[in-house]
Amino acid sequence: MLIEYKTMDGPVSFPKGLTVMPVNMNAKQSAHEKARVDIHPWMIRRDMAQILAIEEQSFEFPWPEEEFDRCRNKLNCLSMVSECREKIVGYMVYKCHNNYIALLNVAVHPEMKGRRIGEQMVEKLKSKLSSERHRKIIIKVRETNLGAQLFFREMGFKAISLLRDYYDVTEEDAYVMQYHYSQKSVIENRKMKKMRRTA
Repeated sequence: MLIEYKTMDGPVSFPKGLTVMPVNMNAKQSAHEKARVDIHPWMIRRDMAQILAIEEQSFEFPWPEEEFDRCRNKLNCLSMVSECREKIVGYMVYKCHNNYIALLNVAVHPEMKGRRIGEQMVEKLKSKLSSERHRKIIIKVRETNLGAQLFFREMGFKAISLLRDYYDVTEEDAYVMQYHYSQKSVIENRKMKKMRRTA
């Protein structure tokens, strides 16, 4: 689905067709095969050309470079970058609040969708949760973005509320989805990961 422009504190953005199977960057590998990626817990200046290219291909109203710079300059706004064979294939931007993490932007290279790169980044973000500090992850998903809704439901998120007329351009509603840390969620998450590995 198409996403309108958003800012760091505004609507979260998700790629069009987040779960659609693509053509691979590496023709020798199956589109269903999990990509082996290195996930770095930072976004640096030299990454920006590749990140902006993915952003442009992923969103109808992409973040400008200034928005990424604004995030990188805030202490509580963090990021991660996924690399495969020394090429950036995905990234995530999130903001840490007192007791929760707000997911602001996540995208995967169009030719690498379906390779579980988004899943690996979300799992990495989940690993930052604990009972002592950040206990949940919050995201806002466009009402018509069924692909993102299904993806995050598979990752253990639940819709907890509806924001009416949340998006300025289309006046579309947004679902607030939440992943809450608990011992039960940790066990369920391990079960889901095991099922994915054996699928």
